[in-house]
Amino acid sequence: MKTFFTQFFTWWNGQTLNTRFHTWRKGNEVGRDEVGNIYYEGGIDSDGQRRRWVIYSGASEASQIPPGWHGWMHHRTDTPPTSESYTPREWQKPHQPNLTGSPGAYRPKGSVLTHEKRPRVTGDYDAWTPGS
Repeated sequence: MKTFFTQFFTWWNGQTLNTRFHTWRKGNEVGRDEVGNIYYEGGIDSDGQRRRWVIYSGASEASQIPPGWHGWMHHRTDTPPTSESYTPREWQKPHQPNLTGSPGAYRPKGSVLTHEKRPRVTGDYDAWTPGS
């Protein structure tokens, strides 16, 4: 459980005290995903739709939400993934959050963050010049 200090002064560490209070008053747990995020529904938003929100298991990073839950969160579907008997196809990869800025980020050969050398230029590229 997060400390009082963390919940009172930060929004990026799961939930704030206001979110905890709103969840306690109006939230109905709809389900959990494989990462541990908890999804809620309750109350009405300014568009007249049921309000939906997520309490992240770690840092508040929207790319942690898997595709099925993303569709539910944005009212693309009314059926949460926990109520469906969906099985991914064999060609579908498992969801992966955005790794930019982390040690797992993609770094091509020649990047200043790797020790690999940049591939040699083969000479099959003709640069564009104005007027040609």
